[in-house]
Amino acid sequence: MKYSLRQLEIFVAVSREQSVSRAAEALSLSQSATSTALGEFERQFNLQLFDRIGKTLRINETGQQLLPRAVELLDRAHEIEALLQGHAGFGHMKVGATLTVGNYLATIIVTRFLQEHAESRIQLQVHNTSTIVHKIANHELDLGLIEGDCHHPDLEVQQWIADELVVFAAPDHPLAKLKQVSMEQLLQQAWILREKGSGTRETFDRAFHNNHARLSIRLELEHTEAIKRAVESGLGVGCISRLALKDAFRRGSLVPLATPQLDLSRFFYIVWHKQKYQTTGIREFIALCQQMTVGVARSDLVSLPEIA
Repeated sequence: MKYSLRQLEIFVAVSREQSVSRAAEALSLSQSATSTALGEFERQFNLQLFDRIGKTLRINETGQQLLPRAVELLDRAHEIEALLQGHAGFGHMKVGATLTVGNYLATIIVTRFLQEHAESRIQLQVHNTSTIVHKIANHELDLGLIEGDCHHPDLEVQQWIADELVVFAAPDHPLAKLKQVSMEQLLQQAWILREKGSGTRETFDRAFHNNHARLSIRLELEHTEAIKRAVESGLGVGCISRLALKDAFRRGSLVPLATPQLDLSRFFYIVWHKQKYQTTGIREFIALCQQMTVGVARSDLVSLPEIA
C-alpha cells in the first residue's frame, strides 16, 4: 500500500488539533517531521485533506470522508498490536462523561473495569453534554455517558438508565416547610442553576418552558457541588439530579421540595460515533455500564459508596 499507519496517525492528530504544531506535540514528533509527513501523504494521492486558513488547518470534505475510516483502521491496528504482544487488557480508551454521570457513576464503572482488566488504560474526561457530543463527533473520544438529549446525526445513542431532577433548598428555607410547592411560588424564588449546554439545564428549561421568562436566575455554575454549597448557604433554590443529592438528603444538609407541576424526568445515555470501530474493550465497557444498572429503576437507586 502507498500509505502507512503513521501517516494516518498524523492525519487524524492534525484533524483533531487543527494545528500541525499541536498535533506534533500530541504525537511527540517535531513540527517539521509532522508537516513533512502530512504533505507527503497528500502528494502521494494528489489531493488536499485540509484547507489552509492562516496558521489554522480545517479538514475539508475529502478529509471528513477519510477521518472515520482512518480512526477505525488505527483502532484495529492497536488491537492487533496488543494481541501480538500478548497483552490481556484492552489497550487505551478515551471515555467522556457529563458532570453528574462522571462524578457519581462513571468513576465507579472505570474503577471496576480496571480492576477486571488491569492492563487496560482509560482516560476519563468530564464535561457538559454539548462538549462530550462535540468530542465524540470529532473522534476525540471513543465513548460518552451523557445526561442530556443528543440528536447529532453522526452519533449512535443508547438509552441507559432513568434519572430525575429535583428542586431542593436549605432546611431552613421557607419552602422547606411546605408539603407542596406551586409554580407561582417557584417563580418567586432566586435560582442557582447549571450552565447552558448542560443536560441538567436542558431538562430544567424544558420543565419551565412556558414560564422561563419569569424565572429569576441568580447564579449559573458549572459544577453540581458548587450549586449545592450555594443553596446550603441560603442564596436560593436549585435543581439538579436526585443522584447528586442523595448523600446531602441523607445528612439533612439539603431537603427536596415537592413540585408536582414539574416534569423533571429524563434518561442517561451511552453514545458513540456511528462509524466508530467497536473494539472488544469498548463493548466490554458498555456491557459493564448495563450490568451496573440492570434491574435498577432510577439512577439514585444504584448502590453507591456513601460519602461521609
